[in-house]
Amino acid sequence: MKLSILMPVYNEEARLADALAQALDVKYTTDIELVVVDDGSRDRTAEILRSVDDPRLRPVFHERNQGKGAAIKTAVEHATGDFMVILDADLEYDPNDIPRLLQPVLDGHATVVYGNRTFGSHSSFSFWYVMGNKAVTTAANIMFNCYIGDLETCFKLMPVEVYRSLDVKSRGFGMEAEVTGKLLRRNVRPYEIPISYRARTREEGKKITWKDGVEALWILFRERIRRPSPIKS
Repeated sequence: MKLSILMPVYNEEARLADALAQALDVKYTTDIELVVVDDGSRDRTAEILRSVDDPRLRPVFHERNQGKGAAIKTAVEHATGDFMVILDADLEYDPNDIPRLLQPVLDGHATVVYGNRTFGSHSSFSFWYVMGNKAVTTAANIMFNCYIGDLETCFKLMPVEVYRSLDVKSRGFGMEAEVTGKLLRRNVRPYEIPISYRARTREEGKKITWKDGVEALWILFRERIRRPSPIKS
């Protein structure tokens, strides 16, 4: 099995070198590739990305900023692995959790695995951010009659072909809700694994806002009323 780690980056010169090093230093149980999409950064992100010499790193560049969903779409197009997982470059997530996410797949217990964050005073950047996340997740649970703990988690691991079959259209942060909504509409319930998490602040570059939460609710409703389509294999 080969795992494609997909990393969208935008103006992350302060953290990118550390993010790449951390991701590549993990002791993985499978072959991996790290597909990094520079989404039109205007700082030194592209320069830093080009300076890393590792055969597992596959850099891709957007000429202009298109959003996280668009960056992930490009990364998936370039992925050559059997499974994929998304890893942001903001150092909020610990790549050492990735082998734990992969274990239920290797054990034959799951094909889609989510990393479930536990929020606390040291791991959340604001009360309203956590409440917004809980509200969106609760809405998904009500709409689809399920129980997941963290819809907006970055750590979503699944077969590459499953993600491609979802045909995700959202170009920004709405892709998180769209991916989950389309999986739940197909009666795919993600297997969840507890993960570590430390949110950065607005001053440190946190980009998501309340508008993304409103968009997520609309996307979930839209996906709920659509007819399900089978997963392509």
